[in-house]
This record gives sequence, structure tokens and C-alpha cells, in this order.
Amino acid sequence: MTSGHSCTDLSPSHVTAELSSEEATQCYTAMEPSEGSTPDSGSQEVNPVYLQQLRELDIPEEAAKQALLHTRNVSAEEAAMYYFNKLENEYEGDEDLMFKMVFVVNMDLSMGVGKVAAQVGHGAVGLYQALQEKNSWREMAWKWDHAGAKKVVVQGSNMAHLLELQALAMSLNLPTYLVQDAGKTQVEAGSRTVLAIVGEEEMVNNVTGSLKLL
Repeated sequence: MTSGHSCTDLSPSHVTAELSSEEATQCYTAMEPSEGSTPDSGSQEVNPVYLQQLRELDIPEEAAKQALLHTRNVSAEEAAMYYFNKLENEYEGDEDLMFKMVFVVNMDLSMGVGKVAAQVGHGAVGLYQALQEKNSWREMAWKWDHAGAKKVVVQGSNMAHLLELQALAMSLNLPTYLVQDAGKTQVEAGSRTVLAIVGEEEMVNNVTGSLKLL
């Protein structure tokens, strides 16, 4: 190394602050756990250079850390392969579980066909964006997409009905998104037009299974 520091002179948290990326990688290679050790996020540090590379792949931070620990900080590529293989295996283990996204339309507003289509689109985009906010929801979105991205549109009575259904869905830990219209066409500003719900089909049916298709 040319910086004048040895790996033992620096704590893991200061490696990238005082060494180049190449030197930091060499240090973390030297710090790798012994062959018989097991990953422990509470007692080991991960290579921050590799961690940043994994985060740029949209891998959740905690999952990226665990992947690096399980692959002994060898490389970002190894950790990424571990993460995506693990996700694929979890999906295969859940292949009997079906997922679907349901859109409950507020029929009290008497919206035209085009308006309903636009509001359902808002619901789909809004809910999918919301699914990126939590690691568990992000994995649900991935499973839903790879299971065929099933979507169903059903009829809701009115705004109170949509709010009631949303509360029930939330009590079952199902992600939801309630569309609130800007009021530029057909309906008043602030009108709740569509409730979007996603999750395992059996769970979603507990909320919307009795509603009529649109």
C-alpha cells in the first residue's frame, strides 16, 4: 500500500475514508472471516465499496449487508448473485401462492369509461411506487410481477365503502393506495375514486372477494 497505513491501523469504518478503493478492497480481503465462521451482522463489518455497488442495484441495504457477509466480502458480484439467487429460491418456494392487485372503483361518482381507466392507472402506478418503500413490499411486488401481474377491477359503493375496505386491508397488512382526484374533469377535487390493494390472492379475497366485477 502507498498510503502509509496498514489494514490493522484502521477500523473498518475508516477504511474508505483514508484509503483508495483498491486499497480498501485489499484490506477487506485481509479482514475476511475464517472458513469455519458464520456471518453475524452485529460483529462484522462489510466492505463499504461493495455495499455501495449493491445499493446502486436497488438491493435493500440490510439485504446487501447480509449478502456480503454470507459471501465473505469477496466481491459485489458474488454478493449480488447470492441475493438474486436467494430471492429466486424464495419465489420458487412460494410458487403455489398467487398474488393479485385489485382496484375498487367508487361507483357513486358515475365516472365515464375513460375516467375510470385513468383512475385505475393512477392506482396501479401509485401502489407500485408505494411498494418500493419497504423491503418486504418490494419483494411482494417482485413476486406479483413474476406470477403474471394479475389485475382485477371491481365495484365499490361509495367513498365510505372504499375507506372501510382500505382499513380492513391495512389490518391484514396488505399494501393499499387510495386515489384522490385533482378535480379537473367529471368529479370534484379531493374525490376518492379508486382503492388499489395488492397481496396474496387469498388475503386480498378476504377484503374484496364479495365485490362484483366492473
